[in-house]
Amino acid sequence: MKKHSAQAPIAKKIPTLLEKHQDQRNDPYYWLREREDPAVTEYLNAENAYTRSILKDTDTFQQTLFAEMKGRIKQKDASAPYRDNGYYYQTRYEEGTEYAIYYRKADQPRADYQVLLDINALAKGQAYYDESGLAVSPDNQLLAFGEDMVSRRIYTLRIKNLATETFLEDVIPGTSGSYAWSADNQYIFYTLRDSETLRAYQVMRHKIGSPPEEDVSVFEETDTTFSTFVYNSKSKKYLIIGSYQTISQEYRVLEADQPTGAFRVIQPRERNLEYSIAHFGDHFYILTNWEAKNFRLMKTPENATGKENWEEVVPHRTNVLIEDVDVFKDYLVLSERYQGLTRLWVKPHAGEDYYVPFEEEAYLTYTAQNQEFHTPTLRLGYQSMTTPPSVFNFDMQDRSFTLLKVQEVLGGFNSDDYQTERIMAPVRDGVRVPISIVYHKDTQKGPDTPLLLYGYGSYGNSMEPYFSSARLSLLNRGFIFAIAHIRGGEEMGRYWYEDGKLLKKKNTFYDFIDCGKCLISQEYTSANQLFGMGGSAGGLLIGAVMNIEPSIWRGMVAAVPFVDVVTTMLDDTIPLTTFEYDEWGNPNDPEYYAYMKSYSPYDNVEAKDYPALMVTTGFHDSQVQYWEPAKWVARLREMKTDNNLLLLHTNMDAGHGGASGRFQRLKEIALEYTFLLFLAEKIEN
Repeated sequence: MKKHSAQAPIAKKIPTLLEKHQDQRNDPYYWLREREDPAVTEYLNAENAYTRSILKDTDTFQQTLFAEMKGRIKQKDASAPYRDNGYYYQTRYEEGTEYAIYYRKADQPRADYQVLLDINALAKGQAYYDESGLAVSPDNQLLAFGEDMVSRRIYTLRIKNLATETFLEDVIPGTSGSYAWSADNQYIFYTLRDSETLRAYQVMRHKIGSPPEEDVSVFEETDTTFSTFVYNSKSKKYLIIGSYQTISQEYRVLEADQPTGAFRVIQPRERNLEYSIAHFGDHFYILTNWEAKNFRLMKTPENATGKENWEEVVPHRTNVLIEDVDVFKDYLVLSERYQGLTRLWVKPHAGEDYYVPFEEEAYLTYTAQNQEFHTPTLRLGYQSMTTPPSVFNFDMQDRSFTLLKVQEVLGGFNSDDYQTERIMAPVRDGVRVPISIVYHKDTQKGPDTPLLLYGYGSYGNSMEPYFSSARLSLLNRGFIFAIAHIRGGEEMGRYWYEDGKLLKKKNTFYDFIDCGKCLISQEYTSANQLFGMGGSAGGLLIGAVMNIEPSIWRGMVAAVPFVDVVTTMLDDTIPLTTFEYDEWGNPNDPEYYAYMKSYSPYDNVEAKDYPALMVTTGFHDSQVQYWEPAKWVARLREMKTDNNLLLLHTNMDAGHGGASGRFQRLKEIALEYTFLLFLAEKIEN
């Protein structure tokens, strides 16, 4: 790449003093929070122009990458159909289209597929479009769904008559995008989202055909640290309202054939009591951490649901985390995590239990659409870092697999061309952290080999050894890709999560650094070719790691990064803040304030050398506001002492998830990969 004379934008500074607990912080870029200020969009547009200018010589290469990634996707494709309430449902994509088309057909001879929704038609003319919460009424005549055209995850409820293929006049804005039907098809239940904080706080009942202003509130969550949602039980017997925060849940149920009745609580909320429910027959199954850090499975009569009535079905195990349960007439299927990997445990109500067998050492498996009770067939998904996503029917009686679909990867892909490994990295406090690794079999490990280390490490979300067809563009150019399964996720059990949150959050950052050092010491790469990447809370990870130990990284990518931790967590008007006190701590408490400030990337930028960095964000991001990465970049430009690249790209039409559409988002991946490949000197002319 040629050197450019383009000058990086310099954000104006307006002294702003922020004070808490007798501690003062000067934030000269606080003004970037003013979304409506023309100077803000002017600055963001200037940063975008600078990024385009710096990467101008790579335009052709970015287009090559995009075409390459797009070329691996089978454009005309369809999902494996699944059965629900007398119909088979399927999702299809047509040649050249960005969005899905939803179909169904009756479970009858010679039945034809009917289009439920063509998202391409709905999204026409929109810079962004996302659908959510598709829910068919019990009589199969009405379809409810939500649409978001801004990328703030605030959905407008719409209803389609599937018999006449017309939309009803019932249109309700401001919902969370999940819906539940009453058994008589006359009522739909939805959750309202606060327009400022984006907290889902109130469940409403709407009578089909009536004005929305006549809708009735059936539950309001008044605790601002909780959010709420509503859904139908798999049995269809119950409407269920859930309230949840990081470490506590509460459920209410109402018979779906009595929609105007009163909901009753399953088990009142308690601090540190987590549970979820599944209904079958005359019982509820309860998955809970009550006296069970890694969770256990309980059962209780549907008319006596308090925890004093819970009876143990599957006991707690210190080395196995139970993540979910699927209930069938004759089987229970438990989704578990053991030594960092997922597995499925089948427990017949009569007979020997067993684990669904898989051959690869590192893989991801999960239950898929299992809408019916009276079947011995388990629908499951499977993939690994070298195996594309696959869908199977698994017969729980004879333990046989039927392959229904493998994601077809075009462009000459052969899984045998790639190698996966799994190592355990020793970190500074004696813990061993798993690292999943994939590379092309022709790639030689060594100090000149570029390696991208990806991490997240928050909210108990485990980073899976997943397949990515887009990632092949890195692997085919000599990159090694690795996932650090650092603390803050739940890969190794619940304690793994608890060791990476609140006042132990720094373990997450140290784990990532030590995983990088381990890969260098084992000669997969060197500090001159080691790259880091993370998004959202993983962007916080990247920012903190850069401040703590910048010298071992050649370059970093921080996508929609949560980097202004203290200021954000002190502002309870910002979306999601109060809901996350149990993850990060409440900075109104001096102890948590001091700890957050000690690692907050924005607050710890110093006058020193940093690795090259690309930062991405979305102007309409509802989870990490655009101003966090914008302020961070501005402060880095002011403070850093190196001449390494620092680029900010803001998608002015999108939010936290980036561009909508299956192909458009590939352009953003191509941009990030171009940045990495340029730094690694792997760009072809």
